[in-house]
Amino acid sequence: MKKLNEILGTEFPIIQGGMANIATGEFAAACSNAGALGMIATGGWDADRLRKEIRRARELTDKPFGVNLMLMSPYAADIAQVILDEGVQVVTTGAGNPGQYVPAWKEAGIKVIPVVAAAALAKRLSRYGVDAFVAEGTESGGHVGEMTTMALVPQVIDAVDVPVIAAGGVAGGRQMAAALALGACGVQVGTCLLASEECPIHENYKQAVLKAKDSDTTVTGRSIGGPVRVLKNKMAREYLALEKRNATLEELETVTLGGLRRAVLEGDVDRGSVMMGQVAGMVHEIRPLRQIFEELMRGGRAVLEQTAQEWGGAG
Repeated sequence: MKKLNEILGTEFPIIQGGMANIATGEFAAACSNAGALGMIATGGWDADRLRKEIRRARELTDKPFGVNLMLMSPYAADIAQVILDEGVQVVTTGAGNPGQYVPAWKEAGIKVIPVVAAAALAKRLSRYGVDAFVAEGTESGGHVGEMTTMALVPQVIDAVDVPVIAAGGVAGGRQMAAALALGACGVQVGTCLLASEECPIHENYKQAVLKAKDSDTTVTGRSIGGPVRVLKNKMAREYLALEKRNATLEELETVTLGGLRRAVLEGDVDRGSVMMGQVAGMVHEIRPLRQIFEELMRGGRAVLEQTAQEWGGAG
């Protein structure tokens, strides 16, 4: 099976995760220039904003980059059209079924890679002729499913006939090696990139990632069918307390409304929605993107080689 970098035309088999309000055209271009596939995350943007971000990325890189479309967006149809109009090379999709957009994207030669949290969904979407899947475990930051990466990735691989990219809980060489050992063709990373020099989030947000321990995240929104992994701060605790007493959707929304923007732009790490994965406990310093990607690759190779030596002659 082809490696992810061969499929995408990138240096490394690594995709930058679609992080709403964070993954701008500028950040996607920086990730692409550093050797991975940069992704512009549309989040709640409208079509005009996306067009500007795509054009900004083009000014800053001649390397491949893509767009992440959150299908629950009210602007999803318009954004799907902008992706066509602007000749985007790769699309990842989340939070829904991209089936209605896939034929036009495929006709235009766009690589389509849905993000899935269950093997059944991957099987259902494979009939649209998509190019690959990102199997994202519940360890990841932001919107999550219930299955862990270790359990999810091999089951998705067994369910479909296209390459599978592992996501959720990947921040170092050991996890890179584990993903490849599970049969993934590459990885998607997000949390470790929050602590990059190029990441446009507020300094307070970066420091919150560096300070986080292994159990400092929690999942909000399970009661309303929209689970999101965030830092366990005042906002998250208040939200979980409301969920426990079966608060209305309106009550819950008053706690989270504008929370991600508060965290990303204003640096409010107490009342903001500070999205990060469980692997934040392994992120200890702010580094250039290139260094993060190189260390993932170097560390992954070292672990695989060591494992081969130690286990090669066993029993």
